[in-house]
Amino acid sequence: MRSTKRHPSAVLLLTQLLGMLLYPFIESVRGGHIIFNVFGILVLLVATRMVRRTPGHAWISASIAGPVIALLGLQMAFDLPGLLPWSSALEAAFYFYAAASLVAYMMEDRQATTDELFAAGAAFTLLAWAFTHVFILLQTLQPGTFGAAVNAAAPRTWTELNYLSFALLSSTGIGDVIPLTSQARAIASVEMLVGLMYLAAVVARLIGFTLQSNKS
Repeated sequence: MRSTKRHPSAVLLLTQLLGMLLYPFIESVRGGHIIFNVFGILVLLVATRMVRRTPGHAWISASIAGPVIALLGLQMAFDLPGLLPWSSALEAAFYFYAAASLVAYMMEDRQATTDELFAAGAAFTLLAWAFTHVFILLQTLQPGTFGAAVNAAAPRTWTELNYLSFALLSSTGIGDVIPLTSQARAIASVEMLVGLMYLAAVVARLIGFTLQSNKS
């Protein structure tokens, strides 16, 4: 319990990684969307708590998370797919704000603590999740936005779009899921730029401080 208080960023990062490993098993099962949304609410709550430890404002993250939780609850209770664009847009905004808060937390001093190293991974994952929800929003508003080698005409799943998001953000490639529309390609280009800037400005800075502290 003490370690979770000392390293809240690690809790957030592990929660996100658990979700990424869990989602592929529940996307295709009956009632899987309920488990998916419940876990999404859990991540929102953990991330909101994390923002309280950063220069970010918890009331801003909470004011975004509240409507998201309400929308996810309505989708679970009444099966309302029409709410998906709204919840995805708000989730993207929430994750972008949480990621920005973590970046501010890492940049506010000139040392690299253990929690800040975990925060580097958590912020990267938050950015990837934020762009994933932007992709879901685009796909909902404009079907056929993304193509793939398998079931090309089918809507891409959260896992597929999350994989695309991580590939773009880390600049490791694009995989078999590709953006087909101009809007999707524009967002993909922005994500690649954000990923490069994050690695160059944030991660490299933390590595530099870590090496500096090891020498002294």
